[in-house]
Amino acid sequence: MPEPQFPTTTQYASPDLIASIVYEGRDSGADPRWAESGAPDLDTYRRWCGHMCGIACLRMALLARYGHAPALFDLLDGARKYGAYTEDPDTGAIRGLIYAPFAQYVNDVHALAAEVHPHLTVPDLVALLDAGRLVVASVHKEIRRPEKPAPGKGGHLVLVTGRQSGTVSFRNPSGHTEQARSARLPVAEFAGFFAGRGVSLA
Repeated sequence: MPEPQFPTTTQYASPDLIASIVYEGRDSGADPRWAESGAPDLDTYRRWCGHMCGIACLRMALLARYGHAPALFDLLDGARKYGAYTEDPDTGAIRGLIYAPFAQYVNDVHALAAEVHPHLTVPDLVALLDAGRLVVASVHKEIRRPEKPAPGKGGHLVLVTGRQSGTVSFRNPSGHTEQARSARLPVAEFAGFFAGRGVSLA
């Protein structure tokens, strides 16, 4: 089905800086628009922005449903209260997004019917899209550059918004170009990056 119309949300506050952050080693803390994310301070933004792909997907879904949505870090705070992210007590490493508590948070707080799909085939994904659902799908981050061979599957989240004529449309929170942020790929190409799991949203 055709994708709904809604704005693209990126996990980094300045979309035009994503290429230099993800490919050139630019400090994400040098983002002059960091406060727009709702982060309480620059250090918090720097620490979390690379882990916010799922939160950005949620914000896009909320914009599609309600026409408005909380700031990224407000959504992050809510998800953390449900245990959707954990931090290693020794190293401080961030682990997330953990699907089950994330889905519970989305259901309880935002009234979006969320369902976890730990095993999701490509035909299943297409069926969910045909049923009118959005899918937060686990893909490899290099889906940004689909002209290159997929180096793996999973580790990053995109919001799959619809399908048409053998292709799927998705919004990529870490897309480094406008085309990568609002993308369309043949289903077979998408499958090369897709880890076969995700969360669907009504």
